[in-house]
Amino acid sequence: MTTRPSGRNFTHSIVQELGVNIVTGVYTEKNPFPVEEELCRRLGASRTVLREAVKMLTAKGMLSARPRQGTKVQPESNWNLLDPDILRWMLERKYSSELLVQFNEVRLAIEPQAAALAALNAGDDEKLAVRVAIERMRAAERGEDDPLESDIAFHVAVLRATRNHFYMHLTELTSTALRFSIRTTNRYKGVRLANVADHKKVADAILAGKPAVASDAMRKMIQEVLDLIHEHEMPSPTARARRA
Repeated sequence: MTTRPSGRNFTHSIVQELGVNIVTGVYTEKNPFPVEEELCRRLGASRTVLREAVKMLTAKGMLSARPRQGTKVQPESNWNLLDPDILRWMLERKYSSELLVQFNEVRLAIEPQAAALAALNAGDDEKLAVRVAIERMRAAERGEDDPLESDIAFHVAVLRATRNHFYMHLTELTSTALRFSIRTTNRYKGVRLANVADHKKVADAILAGKPAVASDAMRKMIQEVLDLIHEHEMPSPTARARRA
């Protein structure tokens, strides 16, 4: 018999289970979201715990719960894709190259400007974090660090170096999506490691206080990611026209 976690861990495990079920289409119009009593029995949860989990999923835009109408799954267009949980569930359980392209299009709009702001605003602590991230990437080349984690650490360090609370708030979302984006593009390139030289161009520009150079280097790096995904996974315009 599987032992369930307790307390808030139990609530979060229910959120995870129900969230994945929603993303993968377990609950549909033909198979609607179960009533509270059934879910409590199935999950071994109290009404209080289940209601808290439903409230969390409702806040993410995945469910609506109204008196006398019950709890219903909301259309995907209502989901908060800026929520790291939802993005992770979708990329893990319902992988979509189109979703990955859209995420990197958002990166292209955000990270070059973040690099420029980092070059203007980074203090000693933020600059140190950028240096450490580059050293970790070099260590990963030598097999002394994790390639994926060191790459993510760099992009997170740049966002934090902006000293802009809105950019800093994107670190968890960026970390979540980069786990899939980096694995995908490295697979296309036939390597496990990021191009440290390209990342160092961004880092050097930030450390030297050169916003335009930092922005341009970051833009080129993300554009390469987009180009790789388009080349390997997205259908050509001719193929799309043929299907239409």
